[in-house]
Amino acid sequence: MNYRTPITEADLHAYVDGQLNPERRQEVAAYLAENPGAVAQVKSYRDFNQGLRALYDPVLSEPLPPQLRVTPRPRRRPWRVAAVFGWVALGAVLGWVLKPAVLSVEPGPRQLLAQPAVYAHRVFAVEKLHPVEVTAEDEQHLVKWLSRRLETPLKVPSLAAQGYALVGGRLLPSTDLMAAQFMYQKPNGRRITLYIRRGVGSNVTSGFSYLHADSVGTFYWVDGPLGYALSGDVDKPELLALARAVYQSLTD
Repeated sequence: MNYRTPITEADLHAYVDGQLNPERRQEVAAYLAENPGAVAQVKSYRDFNQGLRALYDPVLSEPLPPQLRVTPRPRRRPWRVAAVFGWVALGAVLGWVLKPAVLSVEPGPRQLLAQPAVYAHRVFAVEKLHPVEVTAEDEQHLVKWLSRRLETPLKVPSLAAQGYALVGGRLLPSTDLMAAQFMYQKPNGRRITLYIRRGVGSNVTSGFSYLHADSVGTFYWVDGPLGYALSGDVDKPELLALARAVYQSLTD
């Protein structure tokens, strides 16, 4: 089929998000019918979107804390203006007092780092045609590109001594920022992924924490401006040893 313009990866994203006009959507549908690889790519985008919705929709549906709710009041008479100003002043004081309680519900490393890393691992670790955006053969470009997008110099840890070779990496959305994902693979096909993003836990360096969800184990930690999460369907002791190797490689 002849297309007005070539079908790009941006078209596939827009197709998944329902952002194409009817004519372009028909062209992309015809393209997918002729390209099984593109069908798998679209499926990976949809799976990733579903993972994000599963992660963040519950937060969006949570009710507002009582201190943030506004109750409509009847129209006040002029002689109550002074009382209104008094309530405004009191509200300002209460707002300051309640400020720590509001801040305490802000997402931390588990929500900003570990959970997105698990979903990203589940989506891309099973990919056969498009596990990464940039392969290990172009590692120098990969590191330069991701460092620029995350606005932070990145380093790719080596896990060769542990039997894992770098497959490549990709750029991912991560709440209000960007994240990088590096993928490694053993000769037997087993894969692990390293998820990296900025601005986790107010940049306070932390030790290893562990999360196990959806058959995926994740060790995550914060080291200054960057947060790291190593994920894989491997035993906890093995994953811990790999996380220590990643940490050591990053600090060498």
